Amino acid sequence: QVQLVESGGGLVQAGGSLRLSCAASGRTFSTYAMAWFRQAPGKEREFVAAINRSGGSIYYQDSVKGRFTISRDNAKNTVDLQMNRLKPEDTAVYYCAAGPTLGRPTIAENYNVWGQGTQVTVSS
Repeated sequence: QVQLVESGGGLVQAGGSLRLSCAASGRTFSTYAMAWFRQAPGKEREFVAAINRSGGSIYYQDSVKGRFTISRDNAKNTVDLQMNRLKPEDTAVYYCAAGPTLGRPTIAENYNVWGQGTQVTVSS
């Protein structure tokens, strides 16, 4: 089973950009579908983006389409989330997640390994 560590969070002004990265340990990274979720204070965890094992299938939450890009590098065991044109409503703790398949990509229960999260704060 992989272990996941996120990095790249921080404070940015509205309209700015951040790139989150999730590093996975272990040799089986390429067998996992990967996703990013986020949780804002007082709100439930919500789906942001997902990518299948090969990178050929990608899903986004409607509110981030055209602004966020998920990508993976199976040789480096990483999955990234490039976030552009950030908005204050993007403020949240962002979590990287891994699951055996991408059967239900927007559902948290689809993933069985989670990172510790990284804080993203967007000021207005």
